[in-house]
Amino acid sequence: MRHCLQTGCLVLGILCFIYYIGITAYAGIRTSLSWLWILGGLFFLLLWRLQIRAAAHPQEAALRYAVKGMFAFLIVCVVVIVLVGSRIVAGMYAQPEAGLDYVIVLGAQVRGERPSRALRRRLDRAAEYARANPETLLILSGGQGPDEGISEAECMRRCLTEQGIAEERLLLEDRSTSTRENLSFSAKLLDKEADSVGIVTNSFHIYRAMMLARRQGYAHTSGIPASADPGMQPHNVLREVCGVLAEELLDLCNHSRG
Repeated sequence: MRHCLQTGCLVLGILCFIYYIGITAYAGIRTSLSWLWILGGLFFLLLWRLQIRAAAHPQEAALRYAVKGMFAFLIVCVVVIVLVGSRIVAGMYAQPEAGLDYVIVLGAQVRGERPSRALRRRLDRAAEYARANPETLLILSGGQGPDEGISEAECMRRCLTEQGIAEERLLLEDRSTSTRENLSFSAKLLDKEADSVGIVTNSFHIYRAMMLARRQGYAHTSGIPASADPGMQPHNVLREVCGVLAEELLDLCNHSRG
């Protein structure tokens, strides 16, 4: 059993580093929270090394306690990831309602003046829904980052008109810099208590987006998941777990101050 645990930690540590190299080679070195995989690799390799030392020096209680503490921490992390991650995965399979009054398309990175892979997938899904529901208006939500040539909203407008979506159906919200702001600023363009509203984002992001929408008072929401790169999904889910936990912590702090 001890040998299996040691080998498992070594293998997991190596896999974390390999996965980090893979996602950064595919999506870029600035991939959000990619450093988590380096941290995970270091954690597993340290745990592997400590187990070897503890086995070689059974009289050193500090080593045994360190190994037990790290395993306890690992178990807590796994439980949290499973509990939150299961909700995120369930959100990936959301079925949107037909005939919604509005659909908010959440922005993502723009490279120069062209959409990133993630944003392109959201736009393709938004265009698909718009063609099937010709009465629905689309709110394109996203500001302009320091390394973006135009706002995310303007990029989305150009791409959707290229796909044949009439410009009069497109409303632009070009100030937001986060999901929370996407929903807050978009709410000024509709009646969030009376209108039915869909939210288009990549599948892994649906759960958090819907959670924030409910907390901001959207009464009738529907998730419209766009696809995501399969190889990036483990990272996407882990990143979203961190995002959900951060939102919960922020919400708890706000309630405490209130």
